[in-house]
Amino acid sequence: MPAVPGNRPLRLVAIGTAAGLFSGIFGVGGGSVIVPLLVLWLGYETREATGTSLAAIIFVASFAAIFQAAYGNVNYGDALLIGVPAVGGALLGTWLQQRLDTRAITLMFAALLIASAAELILK
Repeated sequence: MPAVPGNRPLRLVAIGTAAGLFSGIFGVGGGSVIVPLLVLWLGYETREATGTSLAAIIFVASFAAIFQAAYGNVNYGDALLIGVPAVGGALLGTWLQQRLDTRAITLMFAALLIASAAELILK
C-alpha cells in the first residue's frame, strides 16, 4: 500500500462517517462507500479494501440495525431469510475473489455501481 500523508486517521474517520451515514439513510455503506474510498484516498489494493470494509461493516450494520429496529423498521423473518443464505454467498464470493484477477474484480465492481446508478436514475 502506498504511503499516505499524515491525515490518514482523518481520512479513515471521514470514510467511516460517510459509511455510517449512507448505511443509516440508504442501507448501504460497505462496498459502495468504504471500498472505493479506501482504494482512492488511501491506496488500498482491492482485496485489502474489501476485507477491511467487511470488518468495519460488523460495527456499522450492527448499530444501524439496532436503531432501525428501535424505529420498528425491521422485518425479522425476512432479515433471517436474507441473512442466512448471505453467509453462504459471502463465503463463496470470498473464495471466488481470491481466484480472480484484481483488475477483473475492480471492473466488475465498477459495472455493478454503474448499473445500480442507472437503475436508480431510470426508476
